[in-house]
Amino acid sequence: MRIVIQRVSEASVVSDGIQTASIGAGLLVLVGIEDADSDDDISWLSNKMVNLRIFNDADGVMNQSVKETGGDIVLVSQFTLHASTKKGNRPSYIKASKPGVAIPLYEALIRQVETDLGKKIQTGVFGADMKVRLLNDGPVTIVIDSKNRE
Repeated sequence: MRIVIQRVSEASVVSDGIQTASIGAGLLVLVGIEDADSDDDISWLSNKMVNLRIFNDADGVMNQSVKETGGDIVLVSQFTLHASTKKGNRPSYIKASKPGVAIPLYEALIRQVETDLGKKIQTGVFGADMKVRLLNDGPVTIVIDSKNRE
């Protein structure tokens, strides 16, 4: 499982002209799922996501998590995070899970993040064409892969 975490001042998601998510300060998290992902990947990434200290404390030092600040999270599925550009100029998405595998893992990740954060999160629409808006704060953008754990 691969995620891109972006610290935002605001973020929203629109699909088919309908806004499905809108937050103020918090995290916009893009998630790519592969067949090898498991409950262990979900637990590890959720814990990392909600406890990552990337928000400023009173001294202006990145020393607080989204959980500590009371911020919100928008989680958006994005199969293109598993794009391979090894051959030619047209990306291959063969490593990205098909919906039958990805949807249950995505839904499990949502439930785990809500449990770890202690409140509901907002999401995009799995597999839909979405318009994602964000005001990146910092900018702070971090890529985490549960298979690398660096």
